[in-house]
Amino acid sequence: MSAYRGVRIADFSQGVAGPMAAMLLGDFEAEVVKVEPPGGDRLKDHPGYLAWNRNKQVVTLDLDAPDGLAAAKRLIAGADVAIFDHAPGRLEAMGLDGATLSAEHPGLVHAWMPPYGTSGRWSQLPPHHSLLSAISTSAFRQGADSDAPIHLVLPLLWYGQAVMGAAAIGAALYERSTSGRGQPVVVSGLHGASEVNGLAKAFNNPPIPRGIPQGANPRYRLYQCADGEWFFLGTLFTNFYRKAFEVLGLDDAFDALETDMLAARDLLIEMFATRTRDEWLEALQANDVPCAPVRHREAWFAGEPVAAGGMRLSFGHPHLGRVDMPAPPALLRNDPPSVRGLPEAAASPPEWEARPARAEGPSANGGPLAGVRVLNLGTVIAGAYAGGILADLGAEVIKVEPPEADPFRSDLAGFQTYNRGGRGLGLDLRKPGARELFLEMAKQADVVIDNYRWGVRSRLGIDYEALRAVNPRIISCSVNAYGEKGERAPLPGFDPLMQAEGGMMAAQGGEGPPILYTIPVNDVATAGVVTASVIAALNARERTGEGQEIVTSLLAQSLLFQLGEMVTYEDRPPNDVGGVDCLGVRALHRYYACADGWLGIVCETEAEAAGLGRALGIDLGERALLAPRVGDLAERLEAAFAGLGRDAALDALLAEGVAAAPALRGPEALDDPWLNENDFFQHWEHRRIGPIVGPRAYADFRRTAGAFTRPTPDVGEHTAEVLADFGVTPERIADFLARGVVFASDGMGGVARAPEPQSSSAA
Repeated sequence: MSAYRGVRIADFSQGVAGPMAAMLLGDFEAEVVKVEPPGGDRLKDHPGYLAWNRNKQVVTLDLDAPDGLAAAKRLIAGADVAIFDHAPGRLEAMGLDGATLSAEHPGLVHAWMPPYGTSGRWSQLPPHHSLLSAISTSAFRQGADSDAPIHLVLPLLWYGQAVMGAAAIGAALYERSTSGRGQPVVVSGLHGASEVNGLAKAFNNPPIPRGIPQGANPRYRLYQCADGEWFFLGTLFTNFYRKAFEVLGLDDAFDALETDMLAARDLLIEMFATRTRDEWLEALQANDVPCAPVRHREAWFAGEPVAAGGMRLSFGHPHLGRVDMPAPPALLRNDPPSVRGLPEAAASPPEWEARPARAEGPSANGGPLAGVRVLNLGTVIAGAYAGGILADLGAEVIKVEPPEADPFRSDLAGFQTYNRGGRGLGLDLRKPGARELFLEMAKQADVVIDNYRWGVRSRLGIDYEALRAVNPRIISCSVNAYGEKGERAPLPGFDPLMQAEGGMMAAQGGEGPPILYTIPVNDVATAGVVTASVIAALNARERTGEGQEIVTSLLAQSLLFQLGEMVTYEDRPPNDVGGVDCLGVRALHRYYACADGWLGIVCETEAEAAGLGRALGIDLGERALLAPRVGDLAERLEAAFAGLGRDAALDALLAEGVAAAPALRGPEALDDPWLNENDFFQHWEHRRIGPIVGPRAYADFRRTAGAFTRPTPDVGEHTAEVLADFGVTPERIADFLARGVVFASDGMGGVARAPEPQSSSAA
């Protein structure tokens, strides 16, 4: 039985985020009916439509007509979930808002996924990812050579919103299994931006540099070789970085250059330019150095790693012929996902019987996942961050670390955001007795997460079979780089390696050099997918009483967060590509500098283009909508905007019906009225680091509001407290501490080690 079989979803959303959230649930056999207006989804001609709406029946209803609205309400009466993405105020006008529908149908999960926020000026804009990137600070986060916002050619924030939508809906369904009640859930574009950006600031720390397009850190950077080809060196950790120096014959220089980033960068640029890319890749990979060539996404999707992982699916289309698309991003062993077909038109909505009232029980107290216990062995970003998201949804998360700690651990704001909300347990699984203690805890837990290299769990004796032997209800989720099949499965991997080989860097670079996404795309995607997959498994367990194993990979997310761009068929229209410091797609869809800041505009119709001309007092000329992002028209617009204040320009544009928004920098965003109106940020205090500001939440629940209740723990900060909560006696805790099986924080960010035993020999 698949996780969501029998769940009925009425999907009234369009575009990317809402439809893709429904898709992720439909992959686990939810019955999804997509309701479109006359004329269809606004992205019906985008190749990605075929993937975002797979496994769905598609019906047409005019919600502005009385009979269409009545039919929609009948459909909702028989649904478990209704998904909307309308602008604020629109649902209330039709009686389809969360409060109204929840009162009429207490068991309904009402998911509202607006493209921006839930209130305020910019929330009324037509949906454009570049404008969401602008007002959420994402455009200014991307590394660049110039001080300008960068247009992201992938709709990363909407992909993040989609994954968070699936997770939040699943969490509400899980809570309903106990309480008997649904509830309104909100996952806005700002929630998606929060998950993807992980944007935070520790006020007592110096600001982090913005970064440069090829990467600022020499150990984690793009390099060009003698044949003009590029590759990414992914030696984030010192042991890998040292191995790279060994390959280069620079062993003696390593200690001197390890901390001199500029000198190391210049030397490595010079060295890697002396041989071809294939020669360097062969030498580096033979020495276990993580690296990857820059390729295009078409080659990645058609290549052996994707095929070996079973990640490419094919379907027949009556007009397009063969259509290929990525498979679901995670495997639940007992409840495997499936793609049963492309979107299929239906003449009318199905005649779903109205859902009967459910027997009501107690509501979750502290988030929809309250009571779920998670042992999180995850490190760096992908695995660790999943624990942070689950904590925001109400789960009790224990961050388990060895004495050397998470190798990504630092006092910087990024680490603090990714690991927020849990308690810290210091446990050395290599010590005698540690495995038995961990299994004792797993017996009382619901979920175990790890992102070890393939095979490490087995060597430690904590693989799924070992966990299941002590707790048949356990859900074990394991993440690795390349999946569990194929010759690459045991290899180490990092987010930028998938960016490089998966085509993201080449697409953002366009005809220029490849560009590293400053946002760790595949890491944050994996964190979201782990969250949604764990929640799917929890829902499955409610039906069967059994846990199961989940496996996913960075490779899978290199496809998921390019899902629309990966859909392939003959004569497919080309995807957008970027360029050096890319400002946009066309002259009328890009960012412009005003006298006191930047803004973004998007014109897609002749009427909007005419409005732009009136607002600026210039003649745009013929075919303005097709004008390139760099050229005569773009230069004239640059000159016009340069003489205007940003606020005055925005007022004039909006008055003429032009979609426009400010492009905010991180510092100015903290005081932005609209972001604060939408509760984008939350301030908290860390006991050592001091004040921090970061994302408030990744979803909002009307009845079972989740929230972070703790800052990020220091390594081993709560060891004794956690063990006591799991029933370990004080005597055993003292023994474990004395033997170094467990350890505690020293209160200063380090580990309090037990004293060395004294010699018993006579002096």
